[in-house]
Amino acid sequence: MKTTPITNRPTGMFGFTIVWLGQIVSVMASTMSQFALSVWMYEQTKSALAMGTMQVFFITPFLLISPIAGVMVDRHNRKMMMMVSDLGAGIATLTVLALQYFGVMQYWHLYLTSIIYGLGMAFQWPAYSAAISTMVPKEKLGRANGMMSLIEAGPGVFAPLMAGALLPLIGLTGILFIDVCTFILAIGALMMVHVPQPPRTADGEQGQGNVWKEAAFGFKYIFARPSLLGLQLIFFIGNLFSGIAYTVLAPMVLAQTNSNSLVFGSVQTAGAIGGVVGGIIMSAWGGFKRRVHGVLLGWIVAGLGTMILGMAGGLPVWVTGIIIASIISPLINGSNQAIWQSKVAPDVQGRVFSARMLIAWLTNPISPLIAGTLADFVLEPAMKTDSSPLSLTFGWLVGTGPGSGMGLLIFFCGLFGMLAAFAGYFFPAIYNAEDILPDHEA
Repeated sequence: MKTTPITNRPTGMFGFTIVWLGQIVSVMASTMSQFALSVWMYEQTKSALAMGTMQVFFITPFLLISPIAGVMVDRHNRKMMMMVSDLGAGIATLTVLALQYFGVMQYWHLYLTSIIYGLGMAFQWPAYSAAISTMVPKEKLGRANGMMSLIEAGPGVFAPLMAGALLPLIGLTGILFIDVCTFILAIGALMMVHVPQPPRTADGEQGQGNVWKEAAFGFKYIFARPSLLGLQLIFFIGNLFSGIAYTVLAPMVLAQTNSNSLVFGSVQTAGAIGGVVGGIIMSAWGGFKRRVHGVLLGWIVAGLGTMILGMAGGLPVWVTGIIIASIISPLINGSNQAIWQSKVAPDVQGRVFSARMLIAWLTNPISPLIAGTLADFVLEPAMKTDSSPLSLTFGWLVGTGPGSGMGLLIFFCGLFGMLAAFAGYFFPAIYNAEDILPDHEA
């Protein structure tokens, strides 16, 4: 008979909170570094393309290694995999710090470190998501995921302000040094706690094999369960339309305000604050008892916020729309995450969650292409005059002139995202997912 090892290390919600504190401090410092490095990169290159290429060097290895990362998370100690993700990001930052300290850093060095950062981050989401399932009781998963959403939203409010204040005082080198120190803090927090290993299940036995078979298992697992696949398709469609909308948000605001960066910054800050407030609410509340309502109703409300974001009216309307869309985001993600954490066997969550992530992130390279093509060649030319059929039909809603075509695109993206979520209520496999899928404890 296998017994659970006795440990004096913190576990459960208390242990998770220790890890969470280490992570939020580390992510805050990393966001400060990203802000400072963006300023440095632009000063060096004066090129938006050069800055955008950094994302390519990050996302490509991230996507390529994600299925393998999921296998490693399931095969090896969850706590060690969490440390690997932090260590990868820490090594990338330490490399940049050394190059900057010795005065030899070139902009292309950031491309190389973006690859390291992407490889490390590929382990982070599946490792932390799977670890939460074994650390936190099922009834508290909504709260735990609400706290995780604060890690995503909180730094967006405070980090740019802190980095802007510290840059003149300690420079890029000082900010990078703080970032490296917080990685040590995050790993130290992990070392303090006990992260239980998941018990072996029939699903886990079925998914065993070589690396490639195990990497494919996550996709097979999702496609064999219509309820999980349906939930994932809701997210795929929602992410696609929100990705298109938020691609043109910055140019829309700038086009309608004569490139007023203060107005655009205010819209961004409002969105970040909305995300923080939503995360706090989700952390205290935990979401609906029937979590599918958090997913479907959440996407409907987010779609409404996106529709408002595209309407005419300037800053008050934009702030209203982005707050509605961002404040509901922790409910959507936290509820969905809790469903998957409750229903997917813990010893296969690394592979399944990596497959989820890869499917969701497939929209990232698609959305900007669709958004840019529609905005530049179709909607903006049509909405710049008061006499085109499109402007005569929708001018009262989104206005006319520069930026109005992008506003119309944002409005319809919100509408289509809302309709996709609303349709989820008419598919029993999605609406009844929590009844159809047994909890993994069973």
